[in-house]
Amino acid sequence: MSVNMAKELAALGRMTVKQLREKHVEVFGEATRSGNKDYLRKRIAWRIQANAHGDLSERARRRAEELANDADLRTTAPKVKADQVAITTTASVAFNHDSRLPMPGAILRRPYKGREIVVRVLPRGFEYEGEVYRTLSAVARAITGTHWNGYHFFNLKSGKNGVANE
Repeated sequence: MSVNMAKELAALGRMTVKQLREKHVEVFGEATRSGNKDYLRKRIAWRIQANAHGDLSERARRRAEELANDADLRTTAPKVKADQVAITTTASVAFNHDSRLPMPGAILRRPYKGREIVVRVLPRGFEYEGEVYRTLSAVARAITGTHWNGYHFFNLKSGKNGVANE
């Protein structure tokens, strides 16, 4: 690899996406829709090296064409014609869920006085030892016999929630 090519390839690593897109036009002669920096760097580097050392051999090109003819899968989405209008519908979903809690179905685990406490998060409450409780504080009271903030008892305020999905 020549010193010039090595410098050119090293410069790709310092380019912004905008600069890489401009370089893509320079090297390939056409614009790209990609904004993925790593993809653009690799693709441009390949083209620079192919231009310097030669492209694929004719035999490799024929083999690639054979493989492409046998392929039944599409690698890109079909182009939308000018007279077609793409319609995208969006809908917002109201989800009333406390962000401190894991999603329903998750398991909260906590050691307490030599035993492991296991609580399953339900859509509307918490299950502990076969009973359903409305709040984590109620679960903590059933376990300890005294009032506890349920989020503190299960370490959910600090982000260390001991959650394991089962």
